[in-house]
Amino acid sequence: MPDASAPAFGDRPSYRTALGYWLRLGCLSFGGPAGQIAMMQHDLVDKHRWIGQRSFLRGLSFATLLPGPEAQQLATYIGWRLHGTWGGVAAGTLFVLPGALCMLVLSYIAAVHGETGAVGAIFDGLKPVVVAVVLHAVWRIGKKALQTWQAAALAAAAFVAIHFLDIGFPWVVAAAALAGVLSARGDAASPFATGGHASAAGGELPDDVLLPAKPMLRFAGLSAVFAALWAIPVAGVLYAMGSAPFADVAALFTKAAFVTFGGAYAVLPYVADAAVNLYGWLTPADMLNGLALAETTPGPLILVLQYVGFFAGWNAGAADPLTTATVAALLATYVTFLPSFLFILAGAPYVEGLHENKAASAALGAITAAVVGVILNLGVFLGQAVFWPASGVDYVAIAVAVVALGLLVRVGLAIHWLVIAGAAFGLARYLLGL
Repeated sequence: MPDASAPAFGDRPSYRTALGYWLRLGCLSFGGPAGQIAMMQHDLVDKHRWIGQRSFLRGLSFATLLPGPEAQQLATYIGWRLHGTWGGVAAGTLFVLPGALCMLVLSYIAAVHGETGAVGAIFDGLKPVVVAVVLHAVWRIGKKALQTWQAAALAAAAFVAIHFLDIGFPWVVAAAALAGVLSARGDAASPFATGGHASAAGGELPDDVLLPAKPMLRFAGLSAVFAALWAIPVAGVLYAMGSAPFADVAALFTKAAFVTFGGAYAVLPYVADAAVNLYGWLTPADMLNGLALAETTPGPLILVLQYVGFFAGWNAGAADPLTTATVAALLATYVTFLPSFLFILAGAPYVEGLHENKAASAALGAITAAVVGVILNLGVFLGQAVFWPASGVDYVAIAVAVVALGLLVRVGLAIHWLVIAGAAFGLARYLLGL
């Protein structure tokens, strides 16, 4: 029975209320993109009902089409839906900020102390919880997105293509979109179609959420603004701090921002090769440590690039390595995430209109189905690392994940309580020498 006290879909919160939510999400968004998307699904669609399910899935499909972190871009899109341009900017920024601050502190600890002892033990306790959150997210999103056997088959095919055939994510997206377009031919309804239009937030949309009258002029203006937002800070850092290593940091991570299709794991080989083999900023072991830190801190997994930027500055041979490393880390984060805002703000006004185009609606629905398989691949990837490390099968980690998954599915325990419990368990295990 529906909750009579629940607000109707489209009841837009105040800007202040939304800011509080985005900050809270940024602090609690553990579990990588799957867990973060699941949290937004639960909070924004199921609980607060600030946005309808179809609009949420359209925004998710749009975000997966773009290079960059899809969960952060989805948050930016929903923030834009609720409060226009500044709503999108606030949502995307607050989604990243807490994790970026955590990663900055942990990067310093890793650079100074190497093996972090108790901190590493806490991460070990978190990892099986993260796997459980990802698997739970696959189930939650999959049961909403995979409404037909064709959608389920497409999700399975996407998983096989990425996990077993090592086919790149852009090709999986392109194939899913093509399947959707082909399914929309003729009079029959496509099995991937996203359905009808969801209600707009708060009735009338804000002025800058309406379709622009001159789309090309708007895009040119946005591009010019973002070019200035990139060039001025980068030039300022180079002028104040010198070119090394900041010019290379700005160039590498700006390029990475435009090729990050498929999330952090898709771009990590490219960044790791350049950072380790070309620039010599860090070792392969350091790179793996950074990935472990990013997996167990809030915010997008792509924040691992901030860790790489920190080591680029730390190992640059500067007289003040901490200042150099901090500036390099912040610069890496800035140029990595800046393009994401451009992509969303430039394309968002047209997302809600895509459902009126039968082929576009089917293509986006097919991409959403494929993304379920992609997220499942992430869960398997993490599960293999956590449950089958080099030392052998970790039965304790498997047990922790099973318990965590049971608490999520059967009890509905909030994710942040699971994260706290996992951290406490890992620390206790370390202190007791187990």
